[in-house]
Amino acid sequence: MPTISRFEEIEAWQLARELTNMVYGFARREPFSRDFGLKDQICRASVSVMSNIAEGFESQTQPQFIRYLGIAKASVAEVRSQLYVALDQKYISREEFQTAFDLSYKTLRKIVSFIAYLRTNTYARRVSDGQVAYQVE
Repeated sequence: MPTISRFEEIEAWQLARELTNMVYGFARREPFSRDFGLKDQICRASVSVMSNIAEGFESQTQPQFIRYLGIAKASVAEVRSQLYVALDQKYISREEFQTAFDLSYKTLRKIVSFIAYLRTNTYARRVSDGQVAYQVE
């Protein structure tokens, strides 16, 4: 696996960003936009996926990174569950649901694969953001 120097290079984060944009697109439309509870919860959950991947990458140890990836994984499940609510309430079409569900599942698989990779490669690696170098174990 090539060295990753920024969280934006992580495929799971890129997919999570795409999922977040899709969710926000749905949530802007009527009548979804008026269901403040669901709208807020699904948007927050989708942002949580991206944020936890980024925060974990910037954490100081590999076990911390894995823990944050686990939180991101749980947030993907939350988004998937809320997509069912949006479908059942007819806020999104069956096709939109399937597209978002497939993207969320692809994101989940990337996160799971990344966790497995990190667990099997426990050696210390150098990470640099261009200005500050630090050790991630």
